[in-house]
Amino acid sequence: MKASYRASARPYYYVLEDAMECWLLNARHLRNVPGRKTDVADAAWIAQLVEHGLVRPSFVPPKPIRELRNLARYRKAQIEERTRESQRLDKILQDAGIKLSSMASELLGVSSRNILASLVAGEADPVKLADLAKGRLRRKLPELEEALQGRFSRHHALVVGEILAKLDYLEELIDRLSEEVDRAILPFAQQVELLDTIPGVDRRMAEALVAEIGVDMSRFGTAARLASWAGMCPGQHESAGKSHGGKTRRGSKWLRGHLTQAVKAASKTKRTYLSAQYTRLRGRRGAAIATVAVAHSILVAAFHILDRLVPYQDLGDDWFIRRHSPERHVRKLVNQLAGLGYEVTLNERAA
Repeated sequence: MKASYRASARPYYYVLEDAMECWLLNARHLRNVPGRKTDVADAAWIAQLVEHGLVRPSFVPPKPIRELRNLARYRKAQIEERTRESQRLDKILQDAGIKLSSMASELLGVSSRNILASLVAGEADPVKLADLAKGRLRRKLPELEEALQGRFSRHHALVVGEILAKLDYLEELIDRLSEEVDRAILPFAQQVELLDTIPGVDRRMAEALVAEIGVDMSRFGTAARLASWAGMCPGQHESAGKSHGGKTRRGSKWLRGHLTQAVKAASKTKRTYLSAQYTRLRGRRGAAIATVAVAHSILVAAFHILDRLVPYQDLGDDWFIRRHSPERHVRKLVNQLAGLGYEVTLNERAA
């Protein structure tokens, strides 16, 4: 079947996969001579490529992973929609002159929801509104009263009420989806627990990784092929002995988003290999390249964890020093000081 894995090709693949061994091939790997394209010529060309082993089948997850992927992606989309609605809520409040987000740490916390519900109900007295605050927010009642003095009109109340109703619906929907994801992920509970040992990867992130790459790493063969499929390794374009750029190829935007989020969390961990790698590369190559490099490391670690069913073993933040001999590291530091104009004399310290 010569087609990309889009909605148009999926029904045919799903029908054929139960009846025979079905391969889904990447159209970019099947390009023929330009100007000679017909359906018959394409079929003959694909048959020759497959016969000589010049193409490999694309990765299509098994049915349980596909169901889990649909659930996980839809849940992530609703979480992002909840974030957008929260931003719209803050925007409409700012338009009305209500500076609630400047005083409350959480715009959708208990105190904020009480104040917003009262505003929608028609209450306009800042003193009464501020008195609805709870907890630590009550320490700032004078400032809160000033922040609630705005121009909250009828149309503001209508929009805010609809946004709050949609947020409540999204919360219920996300909870239902999470329950269904927990049911679908149950056969892969061991893999999720092992992936959870990677710095920056929590349980929800581990569920997303299982949903995107599956648990059978024999489909990829090696960690390098998995990274290439995911678009998490540099590209290769060499001509006339010169290398022209090394941009990453296009991969799954969902997997890339999950890995980027995991990198942000891993970069803030203490005394881990991933945080040291991110800090080391960010200073020399920039944050974007450092993010891709650490995402590649997380994906390679996930491959070996799922392939061997072993927990993550951290190399430590001093790995980049320990990987070479101490004498080499000493020479490097001495050469750096000598380059700055210092004369260095080394004396070995007593044990």
